[in-house]
Formats: sequence, C-alpha cells, structure tokens
Amino acid sequence: MKHFSVFQKTLLLFFVAVILAIASWSSPVASAVELLCGIDLLEVSRCKELSGLRVGLITNAVGVTRNGEANYALLCRNGIDVKFLMAPEHGFAVDVEAGKKVGSAVVAETLPVFSLYGESKKPSIEQLRQIDLLLFDLQDIGARCYTYISTMNNAMAACEQAGVSFMVLDRPNPVAPFAQSGFMVQPGYESFVGAVDVPFIHGMTVGEIALFVKQQRYKKLDLRVIPMQGYVRQKFGDEQDGFTFRTPSPNIKNVETAIVYPATVFLEATAVSEGRGTDAPFVQFGAPFIKSDELLKAVQCYNLMGVSFEPVQFTSRFRKFSGEVCYGLKLTVTDRRTFDPFRTATALLLELQRLYPEKAGIREGRYFFDKLAGTPLFRQMITQQQPIESIIAESRRQVEQFRIAMPAQQLLYQ
Repeated sequence: MKHFSVFQKTLLLFFVAVILAIASWSSPVASAVELLCGIDLLEVSRCKELSGLRVGLITNAVGVTRNGEANYALLCRNGIDVKFLMAPEHGFAVDVEAGKKVGSAVVAETLPVFSLYGESKKPSIEQLRQIDLLLFDLQDIGARCYTYISTMNNAMAACEQAGVSFMVLDRPNPVAPFAQSGFMVQPGYESFVGAVDVPFIHGMTVGEIALFVKQQRYKKLDLRVIPMQGYVRQKFGDEQDGFTFRTPSPNIKNVETAIVYPATVFLEATAVSEGRGTDAPFVQFGAPFIKSDELLKAVQCYNLMGVSFEPVQFTSRFRKFSGEVCYGLKLTVTDRRTFDPFRTATALLLELQRLYPEKAGIREGRYFFDKLAGTPLFRQMITQQQPIESIIAESRRQVEQFRIAMPAQQLLYQ
C-alpha cells in the first residue's frame, strides 16, 4: 500500500471493514437466528405437509412447540386427522423410571396413547393400517443407549413392513459438540440399548440418524425429515437461541446432566450406584464399599480435562443400596469444550475395577454392560486393566470406520 495516498488507504480500509461486517451479518454461526424445530416448521406451514393424511404420532409430554403447545394439539388445531399417539420408555407423562413397563393412556379425553415400552416395543401392523403416516417427535440426549432412537428404529422397521410413511420432526442433540466416541455395536450384541450402529456418543440428531438407518436397513421406507432452522451443531442444547431443553426422562433433569450422563451411565451395569434415587442422578455415584478419598486420588492421576471431582456421600431413596449410605464422587464439569465423557468413563471404570475388583461388579454385570457398550471388548479391556490410551485408541479406530460409512457431508447440519 506504499503507493496509495493517505485518503486512498483510509477509503480502502473502510470498504474492507464494510465487507467483513456484511459477511458476519450473513454468517449462520455469527447471527442470532432463533431455532425452529421440526414441529415449529409444521406450525409455520400450518401443517400443509400432513394435509389429508391420517396420522399417528410417537411422542411424550416434552413434544411441544417453541411456544409450549403440545404437538398433538397443534396438529388437531390445524385440522390434521390424528388417530393415536404412541409413547416410548418413561411413558407419555415422562414419569416412569427406566426399565419399567408402561401402559396405555388417553390424552385430551379421547386421544389414545399406545405404549411402545410395554408388552411390545414396536408398533403393530394392525395399528399402522389405521394411518398413512407415522410422525416421530422425541427429544434425544446424544448417547446411543438412550432408548428413544431404538424406538425410532423399531418404528421405521414396522412402517416399511406396513407400507406406511415415516416422518421425523427434528430436534437438537443437546451434547452435539462432543466428538463421536465410544465403541460401535458388534454383530450379535444388538439390543434395545444398542439398536442402531452409531458411536456411543454419536453427535447426531434423530433426523440424521433416521437418514443413516434408512440407508443401511430400510431402503424401501418412505422417510421424510423436517429439519431444523437455525440449529448450530457447535452449541450445546442450552446455548441454542430460542430453545428450551425440557426433561425427557425422570433422571435427565437438565443439559448439565445430559453432558455427564455418558461418563457415568455404564455404572448402571455394575454394583456401583449411578445416583438414581438421589437429587443428582449420574452427577454423583457411589457404593457402601467405596473409600471416597482413595478413589479421588486414583482418578486425579488421569488429569482429566474439563471436570473436577469431590468426595460425596448419599443415601438413595430407591434402586441400588436403597436406604444405605453410599460413598463416592461427585462430578463438576468445569469446561464443556474440553470435557471428554468417554475418557472420563474409562478412567472411572478402570479405577473401580482396580481398587474393588471383587465388589465393583463389572464382571458380574457383563451381560448388561456389553449391551450398553455394544461389545464385550470394552469390558474385557477394563477388567484386563489395559492402559487408558489403548482403550481410547481402539474406540477412535472404530469411530473412524463409522465416519467412512457416514461422512460429515451427508449430515443435515454442518
């Protein structure tokens, strides 16, 4: 710029500043665009996508619009012929503890709610013959073992068999910024806590998972996804502009719990309480046989980033060790951006197995543990006390194989 006059330099810098400002205004990440979920876009269109169709809806009480209106009420208000609702694990009211069967119910006085977590976990062909399209509108939390994506998989299979269309109303993954991690589902280890072969922490929305599952399994299914507008994958659920995270199950009370959940959920398959029956499920864990200070010192040797631990004691109102005093640790996520839930889970399990090999119950709980992990390999590496870096390396190798099958370019949101 040495040949430019002072005036020319000033003018050039002004135009550069204007161009950069315009670019920032148009950037989807920089702009504060209010999030619209799939159900909100149906509201905007007055449900024209469903006009003239007989509709069923898989949902629960969390399935509401940005204004808090129930999704089924919105459909009915716009003249859609809603034949029935279907509710997943935890029931329509989201008040049933994990693993307990759910019965049928009625809402709005006459609208039946059939259970997909009772005698059957799959819509029947007889039920599907009453409709032209089955809607799916549930809030997932980003971990494969959370059963709502398993319910979606079963419903997709049933709809393909019945020749009924399937539509997903997409919602945010509240922990999407976490890198994909954990083990994949090994053939022969599929279950209702591992029905879809995505990484344990998958980073995807239910709409993206539906598209992947259709490609892999249900090629004849008429699948439609109503994607979100204004969704930013790099944001956690409570950071999305205009989005309110509502409790999707009794023990996932907020986004903070969803963030910690993948780090402590494997304890469900051990003799250590994951904090159910307390005011801080998954955020704290313990057992009568644990020595808190001993475990704390061992875990601190891993220098886990983004998380701190403190000794805790609690008494659970139900589930494991009900009425007994448990000793353990409480997790506090100090930096979401550096916290690694799967590495944290691995460190905790390694130390529980090393310190309490006869009491931790990892071997004894292997049947359920392997279902959660999707493979026996994770448990075997824990019980063999393999180095944490070896376990993480194997996880990354498996995740890379998945990324070849599902490259980022095929995702709905970049």
